[in-house]
Amino acid sequence: MKRTLTAAILCVFVAGAASAALPTGSQAPDFSTQASLDGKVFSFKLGDALKKGPVVLYFYPAAFTKGCTIEAHDFADAVDQYHALGATVIGVSHDNIETLNRFSVSECRSKFAVAADTDQRIMKSYDAVLAARPDLSDRTSYVIVPSGEIIYSYTDLKPDSHVQNTLDALRAWVKAQPAVK
Repeated sequence: MKRTLTAAILCVFVAGAASAALPTGSQAPDFSTQASLDGKVFSFKLGDALKKGPVVLYFYPAAFTKGCTIEAHDFADAVDQYHALGATVIGVSHDNIETLNRFSVSECRSKFAVAADTDQRIMKSYDAVLAARPDLSDRTSYVIVPSGEIIYSYTDLKPDSHVQNTLDALRAWVKAQPAVK
């Protein structure tokens, strides 16, 4: 009986952790922070980026770790597809801006920006905190449309599906938009 109860509690905890991201239909919390693109620092403001089109906001635990490097390469390889859909890609981690300057050039291949969240304010507002290491973000991707609505969220520590899933969500959103005459 005790073992069954423990297993049930563990299942609830794991299920809760897996669904920690903000749900589809939520308004994306606005933020501004330092970011780096091609090793150059600038101020990134979500609200300004959304005026240009959808934003793919992805959180990753730490620059230069194996999974985060794979994910950065995947996003860099797909950045032209995002741009063709009118989207901006931005990665966010707890890393300082000096680390992100190097990461933006080497792993992001100078194709998209990465932003510093050293005080974890952004990751907390997006419910993207890694349960096992609260100082790090979970690997969570969001697609946010110009109205500020989150139309897609996905959390998985494996980096494999984040790019394809966000591209699919963007394509579906673009397809559903009324034709401009």
